[in-house]
Amino acid sequence: MWYVLSLVLLVSKQGTLSAAPAQHDKIPHERVTGGDEAVPHSWPWQIALQYTYSNAGAWGNACGGTLIAPRWVMTAAHCVDYEDGAFYRVALGEHNLDVNDGTEYYRHAVNIIIHKGWIRNNFANGNDIALIQLLEPVIINQYVQTANLPSPGRILPDNFPCYITGWGLTESAGYPSPVLLQALLPIVGHKKCATREYWDYYAGEKMVCAGGDGYLAGCQGDSGGPLNCNVDGTWQVFGVASFAASICNTYHKPTVFTEVSSFIDWINQTIEEYGGPN
Repeated sequence: MWYVLSLVLLVSKQGTLSAAPAQHDKIPHERVTGGDEAVPHSWPWQIALQYTYSNAGAWGNACGGTLIAPRWVMTAAHCVDYEDGAFYRVALGEHNLDVNDGTEYYRHAVNIIIHKGWIRNNFANGNDIALIQLLEPVIINQYVQTANLPSPGRILPDNFPCYITGWGLTESAGYPSPVLLQALLPIVGHKKCATREYWDYYAGEKMVCAGGDGYLAGCQGDSGGPLNCNVDGTWQVFGVASFAASICNTYHKPTVFTEVSSFIDWINQTIEEYGGPN
């Protein structure tokens, strides 16, 4: 069986990836498996995607995401593809979700745009990407910054070192971490990842695989968060966390991300259609 990486998705008994129309608060949280605590605010484009319901009185953590412009966040489609009445906001400048760091602030979502090629429950089809337009632009400072994205079509070679970041579990049946974690996940080339030994047909052309050493992995709760890769001295976000194995740190089952370089044109066109980045 496989698990997608958000809090709101389940797996079918047949072993295919599937989503359940359940409320966010009924699914356990999970985090980067085997990761270490990140230096506070060392990934200033990382956001926490949070949700609430009418009269709920509190916000819960749903997924991760990446700040890509003053009013725009990139996340996974399956994180927001629910018609359950949830309201969303993003937490910026966060490190420890359980305390007031003095650096965090919030922006509410005004529009959520899911890629038209996304098919609910069909992760092998890909296109697991969405954009969130914020009601107000963010305040850029040393704790909150926009991410660099790769050039269209850019592919990284096998074993290129990248980092996943998130607030999920350190093990598949564990508890959520209050602090942001990071884990080194080298790229697994598409040709290898699409073999039967790895992810077979689940690894589509517009996906990027990373990890699979049996120790470090993304896990539930890390969905939508970035795969950060240092290219020519600049950190760029090459992936949006999508799914992993049911036991997240399974050998030869790398974490699978939506490949950002395949969606640059869609990102730019969507932002322009909704009034620009600011």
